[in-house]
Amino acid sequence: MTIKIKLYGALREKTTRFNIDNGVTSTLTIEIDKIKTVLDILNKFSIKEKEISHIFVNSKYSGIEKGVKNGDRIGIFPKRMGILFVELRDPF
Repeated sequence: MTIKIKLYGALREKTTRFNIDNGVTSTLTIEIDKIKTVLDILNKFSIKEKEISHIFVNSKYSGIEKGVKNGDRIGIFPKRMGILFVELRDPF
């Protein structure tokens, strides 16, 4: 059982399993044996919460306590890539 993680910006340097060329996002596929939440992912890669700007799980804005499961896609953005984000709800 696996999840796909995309690390952006300086967070790419937290792993050695990718090419760190400028502008290239690091995409990792990891086993989720002991991974239950986004926080577990951060701990696995020694990423501190204060380094994070935004987290998305399956394209939805999420926090570090968000649970993860097989097949999920997680995007993690560093502080230097902070964005203004508003999730629009369908009014109908």
